[in-house]
Amino acid sequence: MLFRDDIEKQFIEAMKAKNAEKLSALRNLRSALKNYAIDKMAKELTDEMIVEVVAREVKKLKDAQADFEKAGREDLASANRREIEILAVWLPKQLSVEEVQAVVRQVAAELGLSGPVAFGRLMGESMKRLKGQADGNAVGAAAREVLKT
Repeated sequence: MLFRDDIEKQFIEAMKAKNAEKLSALRNLRSALKNYAIDKMAKELTDEMIVEVVAREVKKLKDAQADFEKAGREDLASANRREIEILAVWLPKQLSVEEVQAVVRQVAAELGLSGPVAFGRLMGESMKRLKGQADGNAVGAAAREVLKT
């Protein structure tokens, strides 16, 4: 089943079940997908495009969650956590910190990169290989660790 079909199916199920929280999350996702399709002038979104949009939406939610936690708004932070759980169904499995570090080390070795000046190039190549499988912050931390040794 395509992600687009699955999203629509879950949207209808949430509407029938009167699950306001899930319905809101899926409504926001559908809106983001529609805007992405308009921006890219695409008639049909591929699963890769949908994963890209979902990852972007989850990142926004995580950033907002961090702000809510700093402000002491646990009610909003927990709502964001639940929304992230709803959307994470369409994301690929996230790699562990050790797996990310292994990939970054491999990229650095293949390209012969060392020293802090190589950070940008190492990040760029690592993010290409880890697209959708790791958060940019985790890749950045791994790249700094690899380049300082």
